[in-house]
Amino acid sequence: MILSVHQPQYMPWLGLFDKIAKSDCFVFLDQVQYKEREFQNRNKIRTKDGWMWLTVPVQSSGTGRKKICDVLIDNSNGWRKKHFNSIKTWYQSSLYFNDYIPFFEDILSRETERLVHINIDMMKYILKELEITTPLYYEHNLGISATKTDRIIEICKKFKATAYLSGEGGRGYLEEYKFDRAGIKLIYQKFKHPVYHQQYAGKGSAFIPYMSSVDLLFNEGPYSKQILIGEEVTHELQLK
Repeated sequence: MILSVHQPQYMPWLGLFDKIAKSDCFVFLDQVQYKEREFQNRNKIRTKDGWMWLTVPVQSSGTGRKKICDVLIDNSNGWRKKHFNSIKTWYQSSLYFNDYIPFFEDILSRETERLVHINIDMMKYILKELEITTPLYYEHNLGISATKTDRIIEICKKFKATAYLSGEGGRGYLEEYKFDRAGIKLIYQKFKHPVYHQQYAGKGSAFIPYMSSVDLLFNEGPYSKQILIGEEVTHELQLK
């Protein structure tokens, strides 16, 4: 059985969903330390002129080091309306805009208190739309006490996993010998970012990879999963 884990991210990129799709079970790391200036509270969307950040403001002044599950959103500056308006502005001409915009209008109208909650709600929605059915679990339910590589191995043992699927970034921090010692196969993800029909690409503007996964959904709709997993797609509808 292949297991993978990751911190809940805000509208994650396609690589994270590829990792979940290739796993037999997935664990949200909701007990790890929150990291600033990464993707736990922000992501990129495509615009006419390139790309832009959508960043969820968090309450950080005087809070010190926090677990991601304890990070509170700063709802004082109207960020939710700004995010919705940005998504609407840059995707309203996409072929599948009307299929997905009601979800974003709904979730961005809620005054969610904790970052982890909006991240997980968005990830679960995108997983559903990508037809990824990997069982999901939460670290806070597992009673994990270890840290770093030992934390991952302890989680693997909880599920009797025979293999752990890591992103390529894991090469820089995982203590690989510990997986051998535990009898768990360590696999590194090999993700090739797909090229798909993308608004504003062409006509002198290149395709831009590594956007939020919502970029694929708005542009490719029901073909998104096939594109994610590398299957050849024949569009039944003429793209705009």
